[in-house]
Amino acid sequence: MTKKQSIQIITLGCSKNQVDSEHILAQLDGEYEIVPEEVTDRRVDWLLVNTCGFIGEAKEQSIAEIMSCVDRNNRGLVGKLIVFGCLSQRYMDQLPGLIPEVDGWYGARETDPVVKAVGGTPKVGVKRRFDSEKHDTFAYLKISEGCDRRCSYCAIPFIRGAHKSVPMEELVAETRDLAAHGVKELVLIAQDTTYYGLDLYKKRCLGELLRKLSEVDGIEWIRIHYSYPADFPLDVLDEMAGNPKVCKYLDIPLQHVNDEVLSCMHRHTTGAWTRELIQKLRERVPGVVLRTTMIVGHPGEGRKEFNELVGFIKEARFERLGAFMYSEEEGTFGAQNLRDSVAPATKRRRLTELMTAQREISREYNESRIGTVEKVLIDDYSDGRFICRSQYESPEVDGEIIVKAFGDNPASMQGQFINVRITGADDYDLTAEPVL
Repeated sequence: MTKKQSIQIITLGCSKNQVDSEHILAQLDGEYEIVPEEVTDRRVDWLLVNTCGFIGEAKEQSIAEIMSCVDRNNRGLVGKLIVFGCLSQRYMDQLPGLIPEVDGWYGARETDPVVKAVGGTPKVGVKRRFDSEKHDTFAYLKISEGCDRRCSYCAIPFIRGAHKSVPMEELVAETRDLAAHGVKELVLIAQDTTYYGLDLYKKRCLGELLRKLSEVDGIEWIRIHYSYPADFPLDVLDEMAGNPKVCKYLDIPLQHVNDEVLSCMHRHTTGAWTRELIQKLRERVPGVVLRTTMIVGHPGEGRKEFNELVGFIKEARFERLGAFMYSEEEGTFGAQNLRDSVAPATKRRRLTELMTAQREISREYNESRIGTVEKVLIDDYSDGRFICRSQYESPEVDGEIIVKAFGDNPASMQGQFINVRITGADDYDLTAEPVL
């Protein structure tokens, strides 16, 4: 019998890249030996690197990983080295000449060329192949690709292309496949989940999609990420309030609240609209947990505009919030037309000030849950403890609920739901005891 060739994929960047890698692995499963990503001390016939090229730090990480793989290649641990994804899409004209050791460069928009490059045959109807046990409890479901927005700071539209929804029937079929694999939670992702359906069905269909996905047996939680605030489809809130499978949780990156800064960002919203939307979310979905992202130091942000942002954070009291400093990204409107007017040191101070204010809000929210009984999903077992989440914690970005393990075989309880009483809290994580 001919020995199968071995293949390994290293995935960098966001969850959307992870889904792309899982689709490629599914195309190759059965024909190749799949080597787990964390294994670096054995030879592989094919080494694939799925890169990120969104912002400067991510680009640096991708280049560092490629060079590390080149070193593995030079030591005889790699047969062929293939690089694909956002970084190579963005710099296809430059990278091959700079890193000639790479055997093939491919973009981010299609996975079939990568499958063909390694000698595989693209297949119709193949869904996902997981490379890690961490996906036993949850999985990302990419409902669309690309983006039609033109935010001044964002390179995604010219990396990933125009918005393109995945047909609803394909998403339902993929969800059935995930449920059969043991997945209990779906995290819906896209460049903008609220835009879903406009290209295929001539209307926003996120609410309808939620209803169809919730009909799949085995799926218990559905979580929404990356929701653009402008023209938010309010029927989604009806699903969140009334459908027990839709988590009372929403990731909605707002980026800022000052009108002038929002205009510079090309966000098509205002501070008044943003405040009204937050009020609607909280009124129509009592108990909803909101995650958002903010940018500090964008062109047009002076101390007055930043103070308004901090005041808004304290007023809105987001349960989850992340932030990053503005950086010019070549090719974007901001880089071509706006002066990067805020000094790096000022950006760093503002980021620290903003996150210090948020840390207090996050701790107070967590402390308010002490004594409550919540349904949690056991993601993992380690050192006598269950690593859990409730519907109010999204995987890989939010804190965890730590519970003392119980049962004759606690390691087998991964993927089960249990009720716990919250007993302690810090800035991000909680502790709890089982309610038996």
